[in-house]
Amino acid sequence: MIIKRMTGEKVFDFFNITLMVLIALIMLYPFYYVIMSSLSNSNFLIGDKGLMLTPKGFTLASYKMVLNNPNILSGYSTTIIVVVIGTTLNVMMTALGAFVLTRKDLAVRRLLTYMIIFTMYFSGGLIPTYLVVYKYLRLGNTLWALMLPGLISTYNLIIMRTNFMQIPISLEESAKINGANEFVILFKIFIPLSLPIMAVMVIFYGVGHWNSWFSAIIYIRDRSKYPLQLILREILLLNDVQGMMSEGAGTDAYNIGEGIKYATIIVATLPILCVYPFVQKYFVKGMMIGAVKG
Repeated sequence: MIIKRMTGEKVFDFFNITLMVLIALIMLYPFYYVIMSSLSNSNFLIGDKGLMLTPKGFTLASYKMVLNNPNILSGYSTTIIVVVIGTTLNVMMTALGAFVLTRKDLAVRRLLTYMIIFTMYFSGGLIPTYLVVYKYLRLGNTLWALMLPGLISTYNLIIMRTNFMQIPISLEESAKINGANEFVILFKIFIPLSLPIMAVMVIFYGVGHWNSWFSAIIYIRDRSKYPLQLILREILLLNDVQGMMSEGAGTDAYNIGEGIKYATIIVATLPILCVYPFVQKYFVKGMMIGAVKG
């Protein structure tokens, strides 16, 4: 039996869809504006604060300057190294920690869980952490300082633990009967059955490493080891664009600098945006699984 939709429902759907479209446009336009500005002639950007639907004086000069800048290239390489190695270590250590917290035969499991959750609300602070990293771990001015201090996120650990607790105990018991040890159970049963939540962890940790700049400004002294976001910060906040300009820029330096800023934002943002669509289907499913109370 087909039930006709009431007029009120149709009106509600119309206004609801219209509102969602307007919100989406409001959120997407700033990014679209940056793209159009990065493709525009810098001389047209000064004093023009109106809507920009198409590039004004289309040119790729800003992108050429950005991609030819050695600081941008070194920042890219540093960031990629930190994202790949750091995310791999993050996910593996989080999986190991979550697996340990699901062991019902572990006598201190509850106490250990409370101690880990405690760190979500209280931390040692910046100065003690700095002293530990520099004085005791001796990781200062190394890329390990960007990866090891925050190796495991308590929030992500709890999400993965909740997911692991939903795996049927019968699978684990069957594996033990066949002689499987704890590592085999983790890598052959738990992780393959938790690919959606693993994808969520990759997104959380990967995006965190890609956007991170504060750790670098605290621990890194060698400019050649600066990550991309720290280079971007210098360009946007400190207006450090002189290294990308030709000697003949002259009085147009400010104008050229505006185009470089927009191009740098796109270059630093686009890669992580291109990755997200490929893991989006796992993201929603993984968050729903991890959100179920264990």
